[in-house]
Amino acid sequence: MAGEASPDTALTAPTRRRALDEGPALLLVNNKCRMGREAFPSTLAALEAHGIPLAACHRLSRRTRTDELLREALANGVRRILVGGGDGTLNNIVRHLLGRDVTLGVLPLGTGNDFARSLGIPPTLEAACDIIAAGYTARVDVGLANGRPFLNAVSLGLASAIARRLTPRFKRRVGKLAYPVAAVAELWEHQPFHVKLVTDRGEMELEVLQLVVGNGRYHGAGNMVTPDATLDDHRLDAYTIAAPSAESGREGTGLGHMQDMSTLARIALSLRRGEHVSHPAVTSLRSSHLYVDAQPAQDVNADGELIGHTPVRFELAPAALRVYAPAPTRH
Repeated sequence: MAGEASPDTALTAPTRRRALDEGPALLLVNNKCRMGREAFPSTLAALEAHGIPLAACHRLSRRTRTDELLREALANGVRRILVGGGDGTLNNIVRHLLGRDVTLGVLPLGTGNDFARSLGIPPTLEAACDIIAAGYTARVDVGLANGRPFLNAVSLGLASAIARRLTPRFKRRVGKLAYPVAAVAELWEHQPFHVKLVTDRGEMELEVLQLVVGNGRYHGAGNMVTPDATLDDHRLDAYTIAAPSAESGREGTGLGHMQDMSTLARIALSLRRGEHVSHPAVTSLRSSHLYVDAQPAQDVNADGELIGHTPVRFELAPAALRVYAPAPTRH
């Protein structure tokens, strides 16, 4: 089924280890995410059924309270942090865990759940608890955008414009269809922009409709950054979508807008399969670091959260986060 993780989406590195008993866990569930409020009782029941002890559990609505609870738990020696929410929830928490002897457990209760998808965690509470109970962990990279951590991807252009439409109220009301509904609405208004990219192999300048820089394989609720990107390859993967209207000289005209919309629509149909990288309007690249500037300045969207504007410097913190992951596949 669409949206479910399959074995080939999971981490492939041979570094997964069976964790020792790490003691009781802290459970944090985002009360504002799509399924958070309704799923809290079933989350507690599922963890209890799997024999996963809890030091404390909280339903949260304020980021400041989340920060306070995390600092307190880490200071008291808690080594397992279980998080129920979506990618934005995880993005807000990960900065507390970088480089620590702590394991993150992902309970995918959000709209996109792309980090869980990149890990190969199926989108059910039961399956996620199975993985935590099995105790296999992996070290994954964490991306940095102007020093701010991200797990999945950072986007400029169309994807960040879509994110502005994805308010918590909109996501709760529309549910899993929130991303495609917002994308269709934004297509009618989107305009190209000029981007300058500096990679470890040189520079390039393009007129584009979208730029996505990924740490993991997925963004935008199941769209691929590139089909071979993984969370532990110590590289950033990126792609741009060129604006046909700029190449034809029709930028800013009605016909040029129709050209751009047509290109975006065709590429959108191939993003979930990773086939977009072969489209002539798409440029894909891989680099250990990346500098991006844009004219006009563009909003920067990290894991579904708007974090600022261009210019932005991308780097990696290799193997900086330990996370529960599916057991290694036996051949």
